[in-house]
Amino acid sequence: MRQAGRSLPEYRAIREKHAFFDVANTPELCATVTLQPVERHDVDAAVMFADIMTPVLGMGVGVELVEGVGPVVAHPIRTRADVDRVRVPDPEEFAPVYEAIRLVRAALRADQAVVGFCGAPFTVASYLVEGRPSRELNETKRLMLAEPDTWAALLDKLAATFTGYVAAQVEAGADAIQLFDSWIGTVSAEQYERHVAPWSARVLGAAHAPTIHFGTGTPHLLEAMAAAGGDVIGLDARVPLDAGWSRVPDRAVQGNLDPAVLLCPWDVVRAGADAVLARAAGRPGHIFNLGHGVLPRTDPEIVTRLAAHVREAGA
Repeated sequence: MRQAGRSLPEYRAIREKHAFFDVANTPELCATVTLQPVERHDVDAAVMFADIMTPVLGMGVGVELVEGVGPVVAHPIRTRADVDRVRVPDPEEFAPVYEAIRLVRAALRADQAVVGFCGAPFTVASYLVEGRPSRELNETKRLMLAEPDTWAALLDKLAATFTGYVAAQVEAGADAIQLFDSWIGTVSAEQYERHVAPWSARVLGAAHAPTIHFGTGTPHLLEAMAAAGGDVIGLDARVPLDAGWSRVPDRAVQGNLDPAVLLCPWDVVRAGADAVLARAAGRPGHIFNLGHGVLPRTDPEIVTRLAAHVREAGA
């Protein structure tokens, strides 16, 4: 998970001097913080340091990243007129992201992957409509259900932006693309298939590289997410790995140790990791990971020990 850097003192030292989007939009800084957890923990891939709102900055939408809150949109998108004012930028407007990918690819070993990063249309739309993070997503669902044409127009513009964005990341050297649908667990399976899946499928299909389709709160959506696309389906910690995998048997899976386990003593962490590995049972196609992001107060030494333990157990 890309948030691995949040627990590192070397990352916090950079953030004391530079704002989030300044880091994300400066190739050298972006590459540095992307590589920090890889160098510290010797994991198998670098997930690019970016925010799901990064491409939105080129769409004419004012976004501020507020510490302790998350992305805050100055003027939430609630009407068709609001949607009509949103532009679809040229992918080259995000050139600093692609340069950072090239720097990271050059710094890694041949057996380490670069994982590009993009927010899913639904989750990004929820931030734009709500104006800030929300667990209920009441305004988002109102727009989606009461004004489906306006909703579709918004997701059309997001998907058009994201398809160019992920394709350019692959061209710059990303070995895979991870699509994050962090809030997708709030919709029903029927709502997902009608109001979400077509646009997620569009982005996943544009990557022309292996894709990881990730969401949280998704036990009721696994089959629908797999139908929308993704060579790898991310499993959060709410579903046992073997049970989740049995529902998407033709895909690889990623997951799914609870991030809170990493706040515990090492013997608890090791037991949790072993339980996940036991459910994978050595079956090819399992990417060991957390069920969601690394919590900021996680001891970095625990993450390093975890990566070494999983590698040894897998061997």
